[in-house]
Amino acid sequence: MAGQRVGYRLSDPDPSDAPAVAVWRGFVRDGRIVRLPARRGRRLVLLDAVAQLFEPGLRYPEREVDRRLRDLHPDHASLRRHLVDEQFMDRDHNVYWRSGGRVPRRD
Repeated sequence: MAGQRVGYRLSDPDPSDAPAVAVWRGFVRDGRIVRLPARRGRRLVLLDAVAQLFEPGLRYPEREVDRRLRDLHPDHASLRRHLVDEQFMDRDHNVYWRSGGRVPRRD
């Protein structure tokens, strides 16, 4: 349908990244998070992938952050809180920016 917005999804991990592949098997379906891992290590793998949806150096209003996160998980507020608490994102007066996570190499 023309004009319909395509939602954000997580990309599949590199098959050689065994920890990420294991996390995906248990917590991600069709690019969406089905549940948040209780174990911090697994949660960090997932949060790093979520952080990739935000460009380093850009600032995002809370409304845009919520829109992207809502596409990934129904409890977008918890997901946003985890991103800030684990220092993948920072915030100031309802404006967010990416402050952590992998930065993919561009060859």
